[in-house]
Amino acid sequence: MTGPDAVQMEDDERDEFLGRSGTGVLSLSTAGDDPPHSVPVSYGYDPVDEVFYFRLAVGGESGKANPTDRGVTFVTYGERDGRWKSVAASGRLVSTTDESLSTESLAGLERTKQIPIVDIFGEPTSQVEFQFYRLDPDRLTGRVERSMGP
Repeated sequence: MTGPDAVQMEDDERDEFLGRSGTGVLSLSTAGDDPPHSVPVSYGYDPVDEVFYFRLAVGGESGKANPTDRGVTFVTYGERDGRWKSVAASGRLVSTTDESLSTESLAGLERTKQIPIVDIFGEPTSQVEFQFYRLDPDRLTGRVERSMGP
């Protein structure tokens, strides 16, 4: 959604679109010419601090080893009120257990709605190891399909 058929969202419209939680795609950078590692994820959004929270499966085969060591982009999109909208955020993930962020992260998580569980795993989620991460975006943009009024 770029070019003449899309326009920038205002901050309040972006925050309303994001709500307190939802789903999207998280892409983590990779080495060399390898494509990014992209996965569907659920998120919580804190409109006060404009940060995202993710509950990510980690370990063995997840493809997200050391997610804090790589640049990330998160995208969510959908149709609302007859118009396509999208939000893209980029930066680096930070573990919410980092001592310097733990209290701040708890306050932010309380302002989000419950992060939805997206069950895309080959085993019960009770057997999957999860960790919480926060994205305080370096860049946060929202785009909305231009109104095609008369």
